[in-house]
Amino acid sequence: MTAGGVLESTAVQLQQLVAVEQASGRLPSMVAGVVRDGELAWVGARGSAVSLADSAPAGHDTQYRIGSITKTMTALLVMQLRDAGALDLSDQASVHLPGTAYGDRTLRQLLAHSAGIPAEPPGSWWERSPGVSFAELTSRLNADQAALPVARQYHYSNLAFGLLGEVVARTRGLSWFEALNTHLLQPLRMTRTTHSASPPCAEGFSVQAFADALTSEPSHDTQSMAPAGQLWSTIEDLARYAAFLAGPLAHIIRPATLDEMTTLQSGTPEEGLTAAYGLGFRLAGAGERTLVGHTGSMPGFQAGLFVDRERRTGAVCMANATAGMRCQGLPLDLLATLQRNEPMAPEEWRPVREVPADISEILGLWHWGETALLLSFEGSELVLATAAAGNARAAYRYRPVGSGRFLGVSGYHTGEMLHVARAPDGAVSHLECATFIYTRRPYDPNAPIPGGAA
Repeated sequence: MTAGGVLESTAVQLQQLVAVEQASGRLPSMVAGVVRDGELAWVGARGSAVSLADSAPAGHDTQYRIGSITKTMTALLVMQLRDAGALDLSDQASVHLPGTAYGDRTLRQLLAHSAGIPAEPPGSWWERSPGVSFAELTSRLNADQAALPVARQYHYSNLAFGLLGEVVARTRGLSWFEALNTHLLQPLRMTRTTHSASPPCAEGFSVQAFADALTSEPSHDTQSMAPAGQLWSTIEDLARYAAFLAGPLAHIIRPATLDEMTTLQSGTPEEGLTAAYGLGFRLAGAGERTLVGHTGSMPGFQAGLFVDRERRTGAVCMANATAGMRCQGLPLDLLATLQRNEPMAPEEWRPVREVPADISEILGLWHWGETALLLSFEGSELVLATAAAGNARAAYRYRPVGSGRFLGVSGYHTGEMLHVARAPDGAVSHLECATFIYTRRPYDPNAPIPGGAA
């Protein structure tokens, strides 16, 4: 990936964040990068203990395990199948995995971690043990051991993604990784993202609690649980992935589908509005913005990837330590530093050549009861907002879909249809959307309820 570059002053601050993270977290080695407009704009590395035999810093092609970032890719495979009509998110798991415990949970609930099923599969800790087949995995499950009632709240479940990976495999007629490689990795040219380590790669370590010494960590093929956290990758490949999440390619996933995946589905009382989960993606609050991505950990490794989809920026970090790195905090800090030093310019304003007559005649001042609203035409959408709103996100937006008909695409009326009502002489009488009546003067007596209010 071609480096777009950042200002030298920005690079110094980004590298400082990496240096502090590596030193304070006692990370044997780490690598981080920021992505902007589809390009890897900056890479920083620190720490020389990539492996016991290698004292050089990590390079662009050094593999690390990425843990649960794998889940986002499994989720994309499920959504590709949904878009192709091969399954529906309202399907119960039993439709695709007959005879499996928790079969009454829907695919949507599994993707959103709202199925209430256990966080981990039964048996020894799957991350630190040789993997088992799907048949062996499911033979151990007992639906009476559910952690929570269905759909009560977010409850993170590695097991859910083991089940989802098997749904993908059976529907595709391929192994989970074959499906991933064919339908996501190859199209994105992520040739260094692999099921097992492929040199050059980092060795996984733990740092001893009371000494600055390293302990080697195990690395197993997790088999049936691979869809939850098996993959190895590089900073170059994850930068490509982050760029794709910021600007999806329609031949891989529909942009509207990625919007759906990054829309809040479940949360917890503890995190409130600061973080939540979409469909396979973690949502992280950052001021007034919501970033999307995931953290990851496996024995000896940690990783984080988060994207600001609106600004088309992203940040990635990887380390070969079991603990010590802020897998969410560091990417968010990198993105905040990039934006503070090199803020994204707004899109260039361009005039439209012509405003259609049926749109031009409805622009201007309208009233909902006594509330004054302005209806404007921006780009290709109608925008309805109070004059005092001062916040574009608070506006209602509508897309033309036919003569006098506009589909709500943002705000309270998303999915609802705005109609232009006309008087017998053809003049515009009022606007109506889901029983909301908008008139040119407050409580116009010639309009339906609430027209003519005393």
